[in-house]
Amino acid sequence: MFYAAAGLAHFVFTDAMVRIVPAWVPWDAAEVVRTTGIAELLGAAGLMTRKWRLTAGWALALYALCVWPANVKHAMIDLTWLGGSGRGLSAWYHVPRLLAQPLLIAWALWAVGAVRIDRVERSPEG
Repeated sequence: MFYAAAGLAHFVFTDAMVRIVPAWVPWDAAEVVRTTGIAELLGAAGLMTRKWRLTAGWALALYALCVWPANVKHAMIDLTWLGGSGRGLSAWYHVPRLLAQPLLIAWALWAVGAVRIDRVERSPEG
C-alpha cells in the first residue's frame, strides 16, 4: 500500500513534486511527476497479483533507483548545510529518506522473491 499512497501523492501534490525533478531530466517536470505516479500505482497493483508480482518488484526497485536523484535534490533544496533555504523539511526527514532508498530497492526485490537473504542460524549454545 506504500507505493499506492505514494503514487496518489504524485497527483495530489504535483506542484510540490515538480520542484524536486532534476533540471537535467529532458521532459516536462509535471508530466514526469504524473508518469512516475502512474508507475507507482501500477507497481502497487502488480505486487498484488501473482502473475505480475516479480515484474512489479523489479520495476519498483528500478523506479526507486531512478527517483533517488529527485530525493537528493529535495534535500539540497531544504537543508542549509547542502546549500538549501532551510525552510523545508529537516534533516530528520531527509537523511533517513536518503539512507532508506537502497533498503527500499532491496525490500522490493526481496518481497517478491527476486533476491534471497539467507539467515545465519545460531546454534542452541549461542
